[in-house]
Amino acid sequence: MDSIEIHDTMSGTPIKLHNKNIKIYLCGVTTYDDTHIGHARTIIVFDVLRRYLEDMGRHTTMVQNFTDIDDKIIQRAEAEGVDALELSFSYIERYHQDFDRLNVKRADMYPQATTHIQDIIDIISKLIELKHAYVAKSGVYYMVESFSEYGILSKKNIKELRSGTRIDPKEDKHDTVDFALWKRTDSKPHWESPWGAGRPGWHIECSAMSLKHLGETFDIHGGGRDLIFPHHENEIAQTEACTKLPLARVWMHVGMVTISGQKMSKSLGNIKTTRNILDEWGPNTLRLFCLSGHYQKPIDYTEELLVESLDLWRRTESCYYTLEQTASRHDKVVCDEFDQALSSNLNTHKAIIVLGNITKEVGEMASKGRLNPDTASVLYGKLARIIEIFGLKISRPLDARQIQNYTVQRDSLRQNGEYKQADIIRNELNAKNIELLDYKNGTVWVCHEHIQKR
Repeated sequence: MDSIEIHDTMSGTPIKLHNKNIKIYLCGVTTYDDTHIGHARTIIVFDVLRRYLEDMGRHTTMVQNFTDIDDKIIQRAEAEGVDALELSFSYIERYHQDFDRLNVKRADMYPQATTHIQDIIDIISKLIELKHAYVAKSGVYYMVESFSEYGILSKKNIKELRSGTRIDPKEDKHDTVDFALWKRTDSKPHWESPWGAGRPGWHIECSAMSLKHLGETFDIHGGGRDLIFPHHENEIAQTEACTKLPLARVWMHVGMVTISGQKMSKSLGNIKTTRNILDEWGPNTLRLFCLSGHYQKPIDYTEELLVESLDLWRRTESCYYTLEQTASRHDKVVCDEFDQALSSNLNTHKAIIVLGNITKEVGEMASKGRLNPDTASVLYGKLARIIEIFGLKISRPLDARQIQNYTVQRDSLRQNGEYKQADIIRNELNAKNIELLDYKNGTVWVCHEHIQKR
């Protein structure tokens, strides 16, 4: 495949990306708490997109920000009696721990809002100069009415947005739809600006960071669907008012993860953190779960779907080791059905079906003694590439040679009718998460990932 087609939220149509170099800006997390499975799904989807682009020979630049100053961070810090910036830093560290475990490739850059204050001030100054923003007692506001294309992404109408809303007495903005670029405050943390001490609004942070690191126009701007409005709509208004250019060629949004059809929220007590799911199910099962549905659609969190993902991963492990120990060659091979699925709007749902079909085919061939080294080489090449693009990770034992010796010893015992001794070896290996698969043409050993849910 020489190109990939991605659905563009703004136009509502698929757009082909032919560029050799692809620049991606992914809206990251607000660092006041641990990430949840909704965050994980979005980040895993973009990790697979990046891996696939790089497999196609594209050079990608991935920028993923941290919102490290926000009202939620300040409120959480005050409640815990700690410094807001220290709290934020601690959750950035926890983020990296969790997503390293998830085998997510680190972004090329992780800009933080607090290290881009001057960039933010410069953009606000330009917006004021261009009469897209105005200064009030409480801060600086963006004048939504000044941007004629406001609503181009979310398809929202300014008049409808005004309906039924009123201006908070604490704010002195001119219009209910206007939003804050700079919030004046004497409480810490704050920074000095031409409009008094304060801190930036949420939306202007991403405009400053994307402009700084990717330029005026880049290829893909992404995030969860909940960011379409107001965050991404406001980013467009701010940035394009300054540059007079499209902010991104493609707007790519990932569907939400729901719990029994409801949005996750602390008030409902249904938050599923990335860390807890990793501890219970392991990274590979979580990745397969997040990729099991088409990225544009919501996915409902259920234990049944996680069990299905775990079962597929167990079959994948068995398939991989069977092919590895049978194949005469171990080169990666293109799988047309897999590539067709991913190149057509990153359809991971169809791509996972391809993975399942390979595991089924190998299992049937091996059980009937029809898996020869040449066939195994081709299937191994396809499977190894799929595993790499999906960001899955095969567990490796520390003592592979010893396990192979045990396997040969057990086969010898079985041939001599010493089945009890052979079963002792099997049970000892099982205790180490090593499964033995007895086929017509011999025995294959499989090293399974150790997880709590088994």
